[in-house]
Amino acid sequence: MPIREPINIVPIATSRSLRIPILTGGVDARAPVDTRGRRLRDLRISVTDRCNFRCTYCMPKEVFDANYDFLPHAELLTFEEIVRVAKISHELGVEKIRLTGGEPLLRRGIERLIEMLATSLPGVDLTLTTNGSALKAKAQSLKDAGLKRVTVSLDSLDDATFRAMNDVDFPVAKVLDAIDAAAAAGLGPIKINMVVKRGVNDHQIVDMARHFKGSGHIVRFIEFMDVGATNGWRMDDVIASAEVVRRIGVEFPLVVADANYQGEVAERWRYVGGGGEIGVISSVTQAFCATCTRARLSTDGQIFTCLFAEKGFDIKSLLRNGDKKGADSMIRDALAAIWQHRADGYSEIRTARSHDEAKARKVEMSFIGG
Repeated sequence: MPIREPINIVPIATSRSLRIPILTGGVDARAPVDTRGRRLRDLRISVTDRCNFRCTYCMPKEVFDANYDFLPHAELLTFEEIVRVAKISHELGVEKIRLTGGEPLLRRGIERLIEMLATSLPGVDLTLTTNGSALKAKAQSLKDAGLKRVTVSLDSLDDATFRAMNDVDFPVAKVLDAIDAAAAAGLGPIKINMVVKRGVNDHQIVDMARHFKGSGHIVRFIEFMDVGATNGWRMDDVIASAEVVRRIGVEFPLVVADANYQGEVAERWRYVGGGGEIGVISSVTQAFCATCTRARLSTDGQIFTCLFAEKGFDIKSLLRNGDKKGADSMIRDALAAIWQHRADGYSEIRTARSHDEAKARKVEMSFIGG
């Protein structure tokens, strides 16, 4: 791993937020589109900035150590506040909500939040991304609460490799057991996310495809991204999705499949002759900014319109200020205005700027989810 200079991380809670723009005339606040014609379809909600893993590409132990200052509980959005933002976002066009973290299953009472969201928004696709460490014990209660599907992060089937990448010595067998438990509870089809890093776990690409082929689960291979400012990202460490598809295709012929919907993150590939599919997420080599329909609500109540953003828009102050009815209309106009002025295209310009943007003090993924 390359040597990194010490980085002083400033928690979002104490950083300066962007000024919320004003909703201009002629805009339908019920279905806003941004400056590039992209609508708001997906909302990712980080319910905690804490995680029990220290994955080297997300929360490296040398930064997120025992002395790291995580957000105090009072700074976190309450479940009621999260539901309010979710309901207003749904009015603006959101069809899918994904709960993330940190590790979302560490948030106490997460089942109650899921039940609140499922009850308030019965038509919304409600999903959750987890590292799997607590999933086996919670799978049935999550399903009973109203969760529809889960995505599980699993970067290797080789136990030594997996333990090294999560950096807390957590065994791969427990994650595989959790996937089985989630499937038995009806939380499928389950997606398995594998972040691929050259020289670390890329030798496991074909093994991962082989293991889950025919299982009904979908493995998605994710290019190592320059999220945040602490993971030591280098372009040399990236395995292009095209290479992933080539390696798998040598053993299991693949054919490209149509997207399930416009703005879908993963490019889908089906196994010739059956056995399911895989997906590749190519933020580095095949940017999909032009069709991105995602906003992110951070743990402390800020809206981010790009995974690679440096600052967010403070929504929590609106949630905690004034009469509820008046505040809801203010929040609706604020969210619509934020989206209307959105012009994000970070991944498209990354290469053009010779990767200098990778050095920017971007917000850490544990605050806003992946």
